[in-house]
Amino acid sequence: MRGSYPVAGVMGGLAQMARRLLFALALVLLGALIWFRPRDAFVSGAVTVAVLLALFGLRAAWARASARWGINRCYLYTGGLVVTNIFGRVREAVRWDDVREVNRLTNQSVLLAFHRIEIVRRDYGTVTFLALGLQPALVKALLNEVDRNATRPWG
Repeated sequence: MRGSYPVAGVMGGLAQMARRLLFALALVLLGALIWFRPRDAFVSGAVTVAVLLALFGLRAAWARASARWGINRCYLYTGGLVVTNIFGRVREAVRWDDVREVNRLTNQSVLLAFHRIEIVRRDYGTVTFLALGLQPALVKALLNEVDRNATRPWG
């Protein structure tokens, strides 16, 4: 095995966007509490900071749990790749011999940063998943595997 990397679907991308939006709103609220200084600013600030810490904690807990139980992962092997679903079961498996082309769409904005990877197979259709983040390790590793196995480069 060459590596195990986190992937997501549409719901994972929307969850990333919601988490970033909540984080931005909490920062705006903290700024407003500092600027206007209402009577209950300490309590409101404490609640806002608790929400921010909860967002960080939930993200860390999800990352640890998904890595431990194989949830939403892409496993790169010398002969191909395997993508698992939310239950840790195999969703798609692709041999490098069956790959016709690999396409990548990148979105890098403040609320949503992802690489959408689409692997087109010769006979069976396509495998699509998201690698969340600005520069996920999966993209570089997958590009190396595509080069190593002499499939067509990124479209």
